[in-house]
Amino acid sequence: MFRHPARRQLLGAGLGLAGAAVLPDLPSAAENWPSRPVRLLIPFPPGQATDTILRYLADELSKRWPQRIVVENRAGGAGVVGMEAGARSTPDGYTLIASTSGTNGINPSIIPNLPYDALRDFTYITTVFTVPLMIVAHPRFAPNTVPELIAAAQADPGGINYGSGGPGTSQHLSAEMFASRGGVKLTHVPYKGSGPAMADLIAGNIPMMFDSVASALPHVQGGRIKAVAVTSAMRAPQLPAIPAIAETLPGYEAIGWGGLCVPAAAPREVVERINADVIGMLRDPRIAARMLELGGTAAPQTLEAATIFVAGEIQKWGAVAQAAGVKLEG
Repeated sequence: MFRHPARRQLLGAGLGLAGAAVLPDLPSAAENWPSRPVRLLIPFPPGQATDTILRYLADELSKRWPQRIVVENRAGGAGVVGMEAGARSTPDGYTLIASTSGTNGINPSIIPNLPYDALRDFTYITTVFTVPLMIVAHPRFAPNTVPELIAAAQADPGGINYGSGGPGTSQHLSAEMFASRGGVKLTHVPYKGSGPAMADLIAGNIPMMFDSVASALPHVQGGRIKAVAVTSAMRAPQLPAIPAIAETLPGYEAIGWGGLCVPAAAPREVVERINADVIGMLRDPRIAARMLELGGTAAPQTLEAATIFVAGEIQKWGAVAQAAGVKLEG
């Protein structure tokens, strides 16, 4: 596996040994990898959806690899602290980095002087999961459907507030995209985290918000809030009865995602090995089913497709942020 006969021939010719005994095989970078524990760097605190799902993936990979995966949470600055640490780590394949829609899709457009380049500094292994957001509302909020919400917002421009986990979050930009596509004006009420926003929604202090399915679903199931629509292009498998926004606003799609990347200079053979192993796991029905339970949908990609996907996300969210005038202080 991963032999390089051409390399052996070049060595032999360079030493003047053409026609002599063939040199022994030289081990490739991937043959002995991993020979020590692998670090998984997650740029968020424990307990978030990305952390929960990727810890599960790490546990499963540790059963297949001869070395364990050690998870390290490096939170701070909307994921900037962890991503910068990952970009500067040794590019030997022993540091995997959790990439997300926020850190690698949104941050490049809204954070001036970002200390990492989302495309140049990383090699993307694959997306691991996608997770839609959904419009959730207090039960007393009159609109129950997207058309009703648009009509209410048109009748009262700027009069409907929505909460988010903070400026520039996927919650915020998903709502801004909705307002733009729907031709309405909503008023943003930012919180320091989605938890406080959800608490105020449940209390009736704000009428609605966009939140991830993984976070909001338990509250919907408990009757504390109601689900209006999901932000994925199609209905979410966890909520088949809840329509997609795209059914009213064609082309609307705003998904959260989490994936794996490594520093850009990591050995190609190791990158290909990780990609093959992770894709094989994500196609396992048992693992895919467990991810659904955790709130995400398995989303394996080739190396090339993963890079194209991230570039598209940067472009999409950059356009939304520019139109909405969203820029965080550097």
